[in-house]
Amino acid sequence: MSGKREITLNKENTDFLFEPVPLEMFQTLTQEQLIQYIHGLQDMNRQILQHNKDLKRRAEELEDRAVLLGDQFIVMKHQVFGKSSEKAPAPETSVGGDLDPAAGEPAQKKPPRKRVRLPSLRYPNAPLIERDILFQDPVACRCCNKPLADSGMTEDREFITKIPAQFYVVREKRHKYRCAHCHGDLTTAPAPPQIKPGSAFSDDLIVDVAVSKFCDLIPIERQVKMAERLGLPGLPPQSLIETTHYLADFLSPVYEKLKQETLASRVLHADETPHRMLEGDQTSHWYFWGFSSQRSAYFEAHPTRSGDVASKLIQGSACEVLVSDVFSGYKKAAREANVIREQTGRPKV
Repeated sequence: MSGKREITLNKENTDFLFEPVPLEMFQTLTQEQLIQYIHGLQDMNRQILQHNKDLKRRAEELEDRAVLLGDQFIVMKHQVFGKSSEKAPAPETSVGGDLDPAAGEPAQKKPPRKRVRLPSLRYPNAPLIERDILFQDPVACRCCNKPLADSGMTEDREFITKIPAQFYVVREKRHKYRCAHCHGDLTTAPAPPQIKPGSAFSDDLIVDVAVSKFCDLIPIERQVKMAERLGLPGLPPQSLIETTHYLADFLSPVYEKLKQETLASRVLHADETPHRMLEGDQTSHWYFWGFSSQRSAYFEAHPTRSGDVASKLIQGSACEVLVSDVFSGYKKAAREANVIREQTGRPKV
C-alpha cells in the first residue's frame, strides 16, 4: 500500500459501511487485501470515535449556551416586569463615606431556606401523642359579647418530649384452680418465664440495668442515686450487679452460637487488649481476646496473654487465613494448629 485514503463520514456515503459482508467474499481475498481491509476498518473506527467526540463537544457547547441564554432571559424579564423596572441601578453606592467595592456587581442569589421537617416526619417510628388545648372558662366574643363556640379549626405545633423513667411495684397474683366436684385437685397457674425465676427484679429492670452499665457506661452506684431521685431509695447496689450475672447466664446460649458462627469462618481476625478485673480474682491484669469474622465477633477474657488461648480456639476453628498483628502468640497458635491439621488432613492456617 503506497498511501492511505481518508473516508469522509457523512450521511450519504456511510450507510454501506455497516452492511454485513458475505463470508464467501473474504475467502476470495488475498492476504495483502485482508490486511488492507483491516487497516481500512481501523481508520474508519478512528474517524467514528473522533466524530463522536466532536458531536459531544458540540452538544456541551449548545447546552452551555442554552443555560446562558436562559439566565439572560430571566434578567431581562425582571428588568421589564420587575417591581423596580423604572429604576436603573445606581452605578455607585457609598457605605460609611467610602465607595462600596461590591457596587455594580450582580446581586448574588440567596441560598434557598432550608425547610425544617416536623418531628413526626423526622421520627416516624416514635409514638405520637395528640393533645387538645381548650379554654378552661367560656370565652365571650370581643364584638358582641356572646359566648364563642369551637370552630373545629386548630393551630398546631409539634415538639419532642421525654417521659422520665418511673419505678413501681407489681403484685402478681397467680390464681389457683380447684375441682368443684371431687375437691381432689388444686392447680396454680404457671408463672411467666423470667430471666431469674423468683427474683425481686423484673426482666425489664434487669435489661435496663445491664444496658445502662455496659452500653451507656453508667455505674451501678450512679443508677442507685438516679432511682433515689425518682422516688425509690435504698436499692442495693450488690443486688443490681448480681442481675447482670443473671442476664449473662440467661444469654449464654446466644454467646455459644456467636462462638460457633465466628470460628466457622475461613478468614478470622484476632487481637487482644489489656482489661482490668475489678473483682473475683487475685490477678487484676486480665486480657480480652477478640476473634471476628465478616458476620460476627466473639470475645473471651483470660488472666494471661499466652498464645495457648489463641491456639485452643484456632485448632477447633475452620480458619485458613488468620489476620493479626506480629504478636508471637498468634504464630505459635498457627504453628500448633497446623501440626494437628496435617495429621487429620485439614487445610493449614
